[in-house]
Order: sequence, then structure tokens, then C-alpha cells
Amino acid sequence: MSAAEPLELTELQRLIEDGRAFFDIRELCQVECGGRRLPVHSFTLGSDSPHVPAVGFFGGVHGLERIGAEVVLAYMRSLLMRLPWDTVLREQLKGLRLVFMPLVNPGGLCLGTRANPNGVDLMRNSPVQSLEPVPFMIGGHRISRGLPWYRGPRDAPMEAEGAALCALVEQELLGRRFSLALDCHSGFGTQDRIWFPFAHPVQPIAHLPEMHALRTIFDQSHAHHRYIFEPQSRQYLTHGDLWDHLYLRATENQERVFMPLTLEMGSWLWIKKNPRQIFSRYGIFNPLIAHRQQRVMRRHVALLDFFTHAASGYRDWLPAVAARERYRKQALSNWYGEAAKR
Repeated sequence: MSAAEPLELTELQRLIEDGRAFFDIRELCQVECGGRRLPVHSFTLGSDSPHVPAVGFFGGVHGLERIGAEVVLAYMRSLLMRLPWDTVLREQLKGLRLVFMPLVNPGGLCLGTRANPNGVDLMRNSPVQSLEPVPFMIGGHRISRGLPWYRGPRDAPMEAEGAALCALVEQELLGRRFSLALDCHSGFGTQDRIWFPFAHPVQPIAHLPEMHALRTIFDQSHAHHRYIFEPQSRQYLTHGDLWDHLYLRATENQERVFMPLTLEMGSWLWIKKNPRQIFSRYGIFNPLIAHRQQRVMRRHVALLDFFTHAASGYRDWLPAVAARERYRKQALSNWYGEAAKR
């Protein structure tokens, strides 16, 4: 590999080489970038049964937010190192499916851009249209591919990377009784947030009671965590969110529960602690100081592990029919306030 090859691509290749005996590895598509064809990979691990719950982990949707891909890659490496000796993990995987797409946008990573090599923001590229006004530019636009948050041409097919993500989710997650997805990003605010749909309207999702129950067991088992768990609509609305698109697809079958989440790491705090980062394109969205990056990895890899356990035990915390209304009222009060009374 070239000396200038991003470290995330190097680690991805190492995982492919080291993990062949454990992961089922597939090439989902290829993207053109600077005269190169870059593959987009998925990795799966655990039970092949369609009847077990599944968790999907995604990173690198935005090329500048390298830390998202690094968190997913670090978790994959941790699992790979544990599998030869961790009998508890091996037993867990008999009843669980794990799906990884650690680097959704390798072209954006290599170019150092938020968008893919076509200039399209993959998280503004689905056909979902906001039902309410969105912030100018940040909510998605079709003005020019030279500007951030570009949605792509109207009526054009979804970009290859986003289409591959959607196909993987539909194949591996949406057909199950219970599935969960975590998409790792950075860049918003000074606190780490866990977002759930919707991003295109303020209205609550159909599985609001289930989302509140998940938040409850997370609070109970991680009493000192510093994550803010909330609907994305509390911060801003957007067009074209991939997870809104996939959640709407999932709810076509009301017997299944799909819970898509976004980890939004609060990178403004890194800038506050190290203002020199503002002069580095990568530093705005990623921790540059070694001890800070290690702290980020420790915190978020533990979060990913929590979600695998939550999926494994979903039958024991998912609200029963009689309890759903109580959870729904609590969630409306916590997350929607006055808007819930309209």
C-alpha cells in the first residue's frame, strides 16, 4: 500500500486478512476515486439463522469523520482477538447476528471530504423529503455538488455507497423480529449523543415505547454515562436521511422491530480543549491528541458492546403490549414536551 494510504484503509485490509476464519466478508460495491477503484466491504459474524436478533454497526459515512470508522474497526478488532478464547462471546454469537460496514465512504476518506467522490452527502441522499422546513444548507440541498450537504441530482438513483448500505440492512436486519443499527459519526456539539429517527418530521416514531425502554436499560446499567439519548428532530431536521428511509421501510411490517441509532460524538469539545485543531481539516471532527483518542475508543467501544447484549436479551426488556402506552407517555414527556400535546 501507498505510504499515504489512510490508516483506516490499512486496518480494514488487516481485518480482512486476519479475520477470514471468523468473518463472512463481502464486497458490496466499488467506487471510483482518483483513478482507483475502492471496494466497500461488509463483515458478518455469528448465527446464520434468520430467527435470531441482529445488530449492525456502520462507520465512515462521512469521509471527514474518521473517528466513526475507527470506533467500528476497533470493536471488530476487539471481537476478533476475543473469539479464540472468550467462551461467553462464542456462546452469545450462537443466538445473535452481527453485521459490520465499517467504512461506507472510502472515497470521501481518501479525499478528506464529507461527501463521496461525486460530491454527494450520503446522509442526505435518500428519497425522504422533510415534511417541515429544514435549516438552509445543512438540511440538504440541490444547489451544487461543490457545497456541503448536497443531496444529489433530483430523481437520480441513490449513490452506490448508500444503496449498498440500504441493501445490506434490508437483507441482514429488516427481516428479523428484532434488529438494531448503530451508525457512528462525529461533529455535533460538545456532548456525545445517541440519536434515533425521525430526522424529517418532528413526529414520534411508531416504536417510541421500545426506544424509551432501550434508553431505560442503558441508564440503569450505565449509571454514570454522559450520552444524551434523544430524537434527532430535537436538534435539526433534514431531507434524505438514510435511517429515516430504512425505518419507514421496516415499519411496513408491524410485527418486526427495527431500531436505528446514530452515535454523534461531540467533537466541539475536542476543539475546545485543543483549539489548534481548528486549523486541521481532520482535527475539526477527530481527536488528534493520543490520550484523548484512546479515551474516545474506550468509551464508545463499550457502548457498542452494550448494544450487542441489549439485542441478545431483547425479549426481557422490550415492553409488553400492556406496558407500551405507559412507556409511550413517558417518552413523549421526556423527548417531545409541548409538541406531544398538539
